[in-house]
Amino acid sequence: VTRAYLAEHARRPYREFRSDPDAVFAETLEIDVSEIEPQVAFPHLPSNTRPISQVGNIPIDQVVIGSCTNGRIGDMRLAAEILRGRSVHPNVRCIVIPGSQEVMRQMIREGLAEVFLDAGAAISTPTCGPCLGGHMGILAAGERCVSTTNRNFIGRMGHRTSEVYLAGPAVAAASAVLGRIAGPDELPAPWA
Repeated sequence: VTRAYLAEHARRPYREFRSDPDAVFAETLEIDVSEIEPQVAFPHLPSNTRPISQVGNIPIDQVVIGSCTNGRIGDMRLAAEILRGRSVHPNVRCIVIPGSQEVMRQMIREGLAEVFLDAGAAISTPTCGPCLGGHMGILAAGERCVSTTNRNFIGRMGHRTSEVYLAGPAVAAASAVLGRIAGPDELPAPWA
């Protein structure tokens, strides 16, 4: 995956480093991640995580998909697939922020921007925006947001009584549709 990305995006030659063929490691860990369900980081620490099945019914006011974290084209494709043919819940603001100008252009070329707009989301230019409480999508007192950004400290995205729940693009998109923190498996096919 990394080599393929660098082959397409590297601006200068790079050196590849590998372990010696006869290298001995202190420990090798193998983890089957196929059984791990989506996780949600509760306020006010990224490490305060729970599996989606233990979240409960938490209504939300806003969803942020993208920014520097989870703003890659693959993240946008995943979120768009979930939002395709659906609408953002009437009580939710959904903001999509591509991670770079290149991702923004690719979203447009692939028709993803149209999917987001048709669903009722707003699309920003690449920016930090609401992630650091700078602009656009600043949370008011008591508001809740599901965000694919990387921090959820007190007051990070707005008022100090607001709550930010961190999740991946699939959970964020499903939450935007259902108006509460939700996993993508709660939506009917074709996604589920």
